[in-house]
Amino acid sequence: MNQIVVGMGEALWDCLPEGKKIGGAPANFAYHVSQFGFDSRVVSAVGRDADGDEILNIFDDKKLRTQIERVDYPTGTVQVTLDAVGVPQYEIKEGVAWDNIPFTDELKRLALNTRAVCFGSLAQRSEVSRDTINRFLDTMPDGEGQLKIFDINLRQSFYTKDVLCASMRRCNILKINDEELVTISRIFGYPGIDLQDKCWILLAKYNLKMLILTCGTNGSYVFTPGVVSFQETPKVPVADTVGAGDSFTAAFTAAILNGMPVVDAHKLAVEVSAYVCTQSGAMPELPQALKERLK
Repeated sequence: MNQIVVGMGEALWDCLPEGKKIGGAPANFAYHVSQFGFDSRVVSAVGRDADGDEILNIFDDKKLRTQIERVDYPTGTVQVTLDAVGVPQYEIKEGVAWDNIPFTDELKRLALNTRAVCFGSLAQRSEVSRDTINRFLDTMPDGEGQLKIFDINLRQSFYTKDVLCASMRRCNILKINDEELVTISRIFGYPGIDLQDKCWILLAKYNLKMLILTCGTNGSYVFTPGVVSFQETPKVPVADTVGAGDSFTAAFTAAILNGMPVVDAHKLAVEVSAYVCTQSGAMPELPQALKERLK
């Protein structure tokens, strides 16, 4: 079976008061999947500019394989500022390279050889990248072991009900947090129902293999038609939480692809994301003991 695992969507710079950091869930996901021995790819687009060069150089240094097109739009940036009480405010620039990911013959070949893909809602804010993501998903083989993971990642107002519905129809694993579930429930008309019942409704309505619900410090759940797994969130000294959710998705995906039972895959995902929270940055190297859990 094809073994390539793809993180698809935005590649950008977070421009913080203290300097810029590389951002984007697809690269975080692909990097952590690769740490478990899988052949992973980042699919995105950057500009023909210095910011784009720097992103590609960093991915190269991380030995992260990419299928990133250079396009005639600026490399994406997110301007992060702090308000009067120190709460970060985000301005995600529009009309940038990752809004314009082209569907190429090379990308079609990759789709035909992809076993698992993780995608979100943010990169679907523009018609070009949305069409590319949908064509990629529709081109992937539909074997029993294929995983199409919609890590919903709602950002600002960059989503619509139509886009969310189309993505849920195309995915077979949905990952969502408790705040996003409240938003989705409001959009889809499921008010007044507790969180778990909302998850069961979505699981059945979209015929999902699994639904992952993360609730911050209140633990996380994995719902499948046959079993529910719950794991408490470990108490760890937090350096920062950037990329922790992506590392959770990556570890869970790698474990499921490796044939691990859902409960064990869930436990590994929780431990990996807890470790990432203790480190600065979204792409720390994982301890050997965690990597070897799949062997």
